[in-house]
Amino acid sequence: MCGRYAASRKPEDLVEAFGIERWEPEETLAPDWNVAPTKAVHVVLDRPVKDAPDPRPVRQLRTLKWGLVPSWAKNPDGAARMINARSETLAEKPSFRRPFAQRRCIVPADGYYEWVTAHDERQLEVEGKKKRSRKQPYFVLPADGSVFAMAGVYEFWRDPTLPGDHPQAWWVTCSVITAEAETGPLAVAPAEGPASLAEIHPRMPLMLTPDRWDAWLDPARTDTDELQGLLMPPPGGLMRAYPVSTAVSNVRNNGPELLDELAAPQECTLF
Repeated sequence: MCGRYAASRKPEDLVEAFGIERWEPEETLAPDWNVAPTKAVHVVLDRPVKDAPDPRPVRQLRTLKWGLVPSWAKNPDGAARMINARSETLAEKPSFRRPFAQRRCIVPADGYYEWVTAHDERQLEVEGKKKRSRKQPYFVLPADGSVFAMAGVYEFWRDPTLPGDHPQAWWVTCSVITAEAETGPLAVAPAEGPASLAEIHPRMPLMLTPDRWDAWLDPARTDTDELQGLLMPPPGGLMRAYPVSTAVSNVRNNGPELLDELAAPQECTLF
């Protein structure tokens, strides 16, 4: 899954990396080393600019809220539970079916955090019999230091309690797509601890390599059968993981020190 990630790159860097054509400086977000559900996040999307004479899709850097609210929802109360969308069921789930076909995005990150549990507890989670207790956090990122492009979907929701011209009448929210975690060896593994992403957690954010960015963002692609091909996992051996301080488990902690690599995992149960 993806329940917390880091996003510290400047908008100018994202503009260069993704070929952004339009972004609003007033939407610039401060670096965030502990992005949590329902926070405002940067996403990359291709969409025509409202009221522009040219109807072509324009690559934009936009600020959305993390936690998708379906267009048909009566209220946004369930957003915190909709931060992730499983790649295997995107075309089936009512909440994600239309966004998958029409509104896809990329959520740029430095990497994501995940917490390791004992093997038996993790197996219970896979079987849906138990929620895992968070223990040692790890930071997972591309081994080459490039931007971690997480596949995502977004949606519009109209707040029926507000007039149409109210600045908060429309919500634009997103989810990060997840897939089965890689079972092959990490490009760089910690000296002590897991040797693969699957040993950290059974799920991971779906990373899009640059050769898939244009196809994924193209709003003209609406055939979900064809889009399924873009949900294939990237080549193995691109990621590294290392233990970080348990301070990241508290959402109030936020700073570059959260990404500092520990020499060895901490022996600490957080909850």
